[in-house]
Amino acid sequence: MQALLDVILPVFMVIGFGYVAVWRGWFSQSGVDGLMKFTQGFALPCLLFVAIARLDLGQHFEWRMLLSFYAGALAGFFLGMFGARFLFGRPWEDCVPIGFCCLFSNSLLLGLPLTERAYGADALEANYAIIALHSPICYGVGITAMEIVRAKGRTGAGFVMRVAKAMFSNSLILGILLGLAVNLSGLPLPGTVNDALDLLVRSALPAALFGLGGVLASYRPEGDLRLVLFLCLIALVVHPLITRGLGLAFALPVEATRSAVLTAAMAPGINAYIFASMYGRAMRVAATTVLVATALSVLTVWLWLAQLP
Repeated sequence: MQALLDVILPVFMVIGFGYVAVWRGWFSQSGVDGLMKFTQGFALPCLLFVAIARLDLGQHFEWRMLLSFYAGALAGFFLGMFGARFLFGRPWEDCVPIGFCCLFSNSLLLGLPLTERAYGADALEANYAIIALHSPICYGVGITAMEIVRAKGRTGAGFVMRVAKAMFSNSLILGILLGLAVNLSGLPLPGTVNDALDLLVRSALPAALFGLGGVLASYRPEGDLRLVLFLCLIALVVHPLITRGLGLAFALPVEATRSAVLTAAMAPGINAYIFASMYGRAMRVAATTVLVATALSVLTVWLWLAQLP
């Protein structure tokens, strides 16, 4: 119960503040759009840039942790996609965004603050290693699958260019790549630049959490509720369960296990809805899944925290 009060509720209260502010009309939808444009386009890419630029790549890129997390994520994607097709009879172009809901955990907006509150700022190094690959892998898988479906299995140079263009127009991926470039080059950033980035980074998560609440307030529970609950089961239970099982099989260290399982247990992020919007498919299912899973994760994250070492 203490973890629920001290770790989980403060984070979800900030989301709740944003939700209520928009719901009651105290904060406009255009204000939310501007806030999310700032956080998604500037503050969060700067956060990732700074974190990856300063990350000890040799120490924190633990292959067992990454394999445990991403095996669970990919299993979730295929379970969601094939389940939507063969259990719920959705067309293939809907199935890919539906599967993406089970692939893209909210590792940034929920995973970082919850891990920090549970285990301290030092625990975030492992989270950043996961996040460094998160957008490239998830968008790469999702975009590739969608383009294959749309091209009816035909690939070629144009297919590769469409995938590359969609990935490298994502500001989060650009922030990660620039951070890796600085890290690998060993070139120090000027002190004034570091100070300016730190100021910007400190605003990223609180503003993004408040904005996330505002975004969720604009969603309406619509679509196939059975399908939504199926996706919530995969995202909130199956993904972290696979990650936990593989972590035990690989004898993953405690610190890496915590970051991997807790990140896997996060609800789908708004990127699930953004991905569906990119293609105009399964948008109602994606929006409802993000909303319902975020609400359910207050309980499921508490349960996962209780069983972690």
